[in-house]
Amino acid sequence: MVETIPAVPLLSAASQADKAFPTLTAAQVSRIGTRGRARKVEQGEVLTEACERSPRFFVVTAGRLEVVRPSGTGEELVAIHRPGQFSGELSMLSGRRGFIRMRASEPSEVIELDRECLLTLVQTDTELGEILLRAFILRRVELIAHNFGDVVLLGSNHSGGTLRIKEFLTRNGHPYTYVDLDRDEGVQDLLDRFHVACADVPVVICRGSLVLRNPSNQEVAECLGFNEGIDQSKVRDVVIIGAGPAGLGAAVYAASEGLDVLVIETTAPGGQAGSSSKIENYLGFPMGISGGDLAARAYTQAQKFGAQIMIARGAKKLVCDQKPYQIEIGDGPGIPARTVIIATGAEYRKLSVPNLSQFEGTGIYYGATFVESQLCSGEEVIVVGGGNSAGQAAVFLSQTAKHVHILVRADGLADSMSRYLIRRIEESPNITLRTQTEIVELQGDKYLERVCWLDKKTGTKETKEISHIFSMAGAVPNTGWLNGCVAVNAKGFIKTGPDLSQSELTSTNWPLARSPFLLETSLPGVFAVGDVRGGNIKRVASAVGEGAIAVAFVHQVLSA
Repeated sequence: MVETIPAVPLLSAASQADKAFPTLTAAQVSRIGTRGRARKVEQGEVLTEACERSPRFFVVTAGRLEVVRPSGTGEELVAIHRPGQFSGELSMLSGRRGFIRMRASEPSEVIELDRECLLTLVQTDTELGEILLRAFILRRVELIAHNFGDVVLLGSNHSGGTLRIKEFLTRNGHPYTYVDLDRDEGVQDLLDRFHVACADVPVVICRGSLVLRNPSNQEVAECLGFNEGIDQSKVRDVVIIGAGPAGLGAAVYAASEGLDVLVIETTAPGGQAGSSSKIENYLGFPMGISGGDLAARAYTQAQKFGAQIMIARGAKKLVCDQKPYQIEIGDGPGIPARTVIIATGAEYRKLSVPNLSQFEGTGIYYGATFVESQLCSGEEVIVVGGGNSAGQAAVFLSQTAKHVHILVRADGLADSMSRYLIRRIEESPNITLRTQTEIVELQGDKYLERVCWLDKKTGTKETKEISHIFSMAGAVPNTGWLNGCVAVNAKGFIKTGPDLSQSELTSTNWPLARSPFLLETSLPGVFAVGDVRGGNIKRVASAVGEGAIAVAFVHQVLSA
């Protein structure tokens, strides 16, 4: 059993400490020993430092290692590893910087593995792989639950930037501490003394040293070292653009089959599905699973097989007139790829009101996760849209909101929403469906205060004191960056396989004797999957399936 220190109760009883900090058998330690280096450690020797760039994995064979959390006033003892126990959490798989310092509290002996050897072990030893992955995941869950990280976020619930960074850190599974400036007057006074203006909020203190004022997601990612160790000049077998269900599905299958995979994601793994409160019709999860949990599992699974995932770096342009293809992500040279899988998904359509941008992030939201639900507890909210995402959001929000109004332009939900969600909505006393109704006016000063909607059946307008709108209607494909390289339909969705006409192939100079594969675009070796593809099914399961199918065709292209 692991010894933990009451001063920092890192593990709750529910987290099952024996699984988060298991003791390996002698046979299991021996198998790890064949892949690592055995060495002695002097008392007081530091094996892992907080924010270390190259994480190393240790198994204790004699003595003990103490895990401490560095702080401004010294250290806090977190846990002790004894013989048979091992170090690390999910940062071992991602290659990101860790959060703790680990040193020998007495003369000890350890087996040391670098990250590449650890990945090989996880991929090839089923038993050990399961033990290590489970422990790493449980440890990260506890880090998040106890705000045990290297980021302090100072912000306001009336700041769109604060919500954006909260979502970015949460959806990327990075623990942080939040200080609410609306409630902590002392911190606000301190910021005033340092001339931090309203436009500078949110403020991010990164790694206890660097202060970022209203930073972009990319600036936060760079400060935390999210993408350190990724060689952008390396020619990849396949570059996947987008880490939603389709992109992550492709990454898992491609990496598990030995391909060199790089995924480029603008914000965080999961796509639109990642912001879903609960998915109940995904195969294998009869009790349902949140989009965030599903994305986190898939993200970890892809890393387990060796896929690299670049965060907060969106594709800006596809250079398609040369081989290998190049994906430009900003300044500097593009990322070369033998094949490309486009999984950039779609965005919800924006409301047709003139002052919409004024309230985005301060009353207008495009996802309904725990982060957003905290902002509207006990209040009335509006959900715009009649699809499954809108239905899931309405049911989720109804658990904490005073009342949920669902606004749709259609006559009902039957044509666009799963029946199980319709039943939930019909049976919920605090959900009202308003058909043939749309928002025509938004009112407020610094944040949304009132909403005016039009009932087209009666022609009447009604103004309500509502400060939170969840917009989840329609879909606009993320294809503007493609620079005309592939054929798209009238709505901008990418055409693939048999949907491509001969004239389209001729106009795009299709160079091969064969026809495009099932999910292949008008550009050889470039595939489109998920919501960005014309004719997509708009289901998580079908998106994952398309990602897997595309990888099968990638193999054929690479072997040609």
